[in-house]
Amino acid sequence: MARPISASHDQRRDEILNVAADCFARQSYPATSMNDIAAACGTSKARLYHYYESKEAILFDLLDRYTQKLLLIVGQVEATAQRRTLDERCTLHELVRAFLREYETSATRHAALLSSTQFLSEPLREIILDRERDVVAAVTRFLGRAYPERLDEHNQTAIAMTLFGMINWTFTWLRPGGALSYADFAEEVIGLLEHGLAPRP
Repeated sequence: MARPISASHDQRRDEILNVAADCFARQSYPATSMNDIAAACGTSKARLYHYYESKEAILFDLLDRYTQKLLLIVGQVEATAQRRTLDERCTLHELVRAFLREYETSATRHAALLSSTQFLSEPLREIILDRERDVVAAVTRFLGRAYPERLDEHNQTAIAMTLFGMINWTFTWLRPGGALSYADFAEEVIGLLEHGLAPRP
């Protein structure tokens, strides 16, 4: 019988993922070696291999967990909207706020998702890309319900990607503790949605 994985083992894997995400963000995934990750973790490369068999395995676990978290956020917002009987626009606004709350503490993970997925082998890459597609489809659905008079089959992808363009690159310029908070920026995005997507005269 296989030995059960201890809580400390899972905790150590979490720590490794945090450090690896920092390394990938600082140096890029291709430029980061297992030696770099081990050194940043304060351990040996041999010890690191006890937790992950390769650098790709670290990247995949990082992105696998993160994309699942993003889909979980979508589900949580939908459940909250039903419980609070929010209208469709308020539901979309809550989704924007929820994504930006997550991005505030996951900048290095988000950077890895946007810049390093391409380095996974095809079967692993497709798993992550399918999750990204699911997130995009969910946001497109939220937008279509919130602004049915503005979205149709011809422009819905463009408008969904416009929203992602506003929020997905915050890790490059929006700093926690800066003059503009993530919460305040969420309200700016919501304001742009409301005024920019209002019905045309």
